[in-house]
Amino acid sequence: MPHQSVPEPEPELLPLLAEAERRIGVTFRNKTLLRAALTHASGAVHRLASNERLEFLGDAILGAVVCDVLYRHYPDYLEGELTRIKSIVVSRQTCARISEGLGLEECLILGKGMITHPNVPSSLLADVFESLIAAVFLEGGVEAAREFILRFIEPEIEMAVAGELGGNYKSLLQQWAQREHGTTPTYQLLDEKGPDHSKCFKIAARIGPNRYQAAWGRNKKEAEQRAARNALSELKNQAPPFPSE
Repeated sequence: MPHQSVPEPEPELLPLLAEAERRIGVTFRNKTLLRAALTHASGAVHRLASNERLEFLGDAILGAVVCDVLYRHYPDYLEGELTRIKSIVVSRQTCARISEGLGLEECLILGKGMITHPNVPSSLLADVFESLIAAVFLEGGVEAAREFILRFIEPEIEMAVAGELGGNYKSLLQQWAQREHGTTPTYQLLDEKGPDHSKCFKIAARIGPNRYQAAWGRNKKEAEQRAARNALSELKNQAPPFPSE
């Protein structure tokens, strides 16, 4: 059984565990699992009682859930685009930021040497988020882990799609336009459809007099990003990846 070598939580740890449960929005029947997820190697009686094994499992579960969401929700994204988004979303920086936002540094079980540090290293914060994913999985199963992950990761996916990924293409197109023509691309709204709460937008990139194949997006940012990608493909004499019809 997982963590059979881990002792039951000491009574003095119960308030800390309850606070961790409140912050992550999950109540554990098995408090030993939660204790292990919050325990850094420096605060464990032995390495098997730390969160290292849970981190290993949680990292794999996080990656699988994110890949599943990206595959289902972005059917017209190529493998390279999906990989780039995934790398942003499951990065150590993202996991640490989520833990920091939840204030989990106040719930970690650390050794005396670590407690004296004024700031908890971001690597520990990343580890604890992955460990908690595994603990939720072992406690409640696949669906519980998926729900836990998506509650925190879905906004990260949306930001990665809207900003990091598309920003690269728009930036590349701008660099090319400025280098070759001394000008900046513009983006022209050609059409929109759907109800107000769920509109789609058709946008084309222009460089000087040249307009490139338009692309549809679920918001203007996404449409602009796809239009920039289409333009870059046309400039390389490649087929645009996003059809306009």
